[in-house]
Amino acid sequence: MAVRIGETMIQLGLLREEQVEAVLEAQRESHRPFGEIAEQMFGLSESDVEYAWSKQYAQIAEQIDPTQMAVDAWAASLIDRRQAWQFRILPIRRDGSEVMVATTAEHLARAMRFALRMLSEPCYFVIAEERALGEALCRHFPMPGMTPEHVARGTMRTRYDGNAAA
Repeated sequence: MAVRIGETMIQLGLLREEQVEAVLEAQRESHRPFGEIAEQMFGLSESDVEYAWSKQYAQIAEQIDPTQMAVDAWAASLIDRRQAWQFRILPIRRDGSEVMVATTAEHLARAMRFALRMLSEPCYFVIAEERALGEALCRHFPMPGMTPEHVARGTMRTRYDGNAAA
């Protein structure tokens, strides 16, 4: 079942139900993106919309265990060790015309921004648990001093989950 962006924004406390309805009405008239209208009508920031979108995507994306997957050497060559750890990103393989890339739900927005700007190949993202991604990064992109726990330590906490930035 598809998760609608308005429902996600309600769950995150960004909008109320009546505000979502107002955005949907404006969208029917203007045919503009939901997030763009929500920014304009209710003062959401671009990062608010991006956060909600990444939460929506993470709910529908395939969940994988990267420790149980073979990582293609070609896919791994798309990034270096620093990028893998900094952006919590693991290219796994070419899948048709796209590259399957793993990250965590918490790092999805940042990983997508990186992939859009830096990878020369179209990508789609799959979601991994933090510990499993950390173990896979240790195996495929070893870096002195980095452990699986570093993936969780780098998690960006936001105003939406009540924690300060880590």
